[in-house]
Amino acid sequence: MESGFGSDFGSDFGSGGGGAGKLDPGLIMEQVKVQIAVANAQELLQRMTDKCFRKCIGKPGGALDNSEQKCIAMCMDRYMDAWNTVSRAYNSRLQRERANM
Repeated sequence: MESGFGSDFGSDFGSGGGGAGKLDPGLIMEQVKVQIAVANAQELLQRMTDKCFRKCIGKPGGALDNSEQKCIAMCMDRYMDAWNTVSRAYNSRLQRERANM
């Protein structure tokens, strides 16, 4: 996660003076947004995996039986639906609050 971000900062800070050494705030914001999106996706996947594993897998083994596979698929679908519903509501609220500012 930090490899591209850190190396870009190093090259920007290391080139003193002149126009080429200036930081581009727009580029930095885009990099931060991408990193936040990646972090959110990783968190979603981790939480979904933890919750669905605990719910669906009674005794871990070498393979999932048919009922475990169905349970995990249903759990992940429900989790994604809930995540999307909450995300849409949150984004909608943010947009309303920004419009009222």
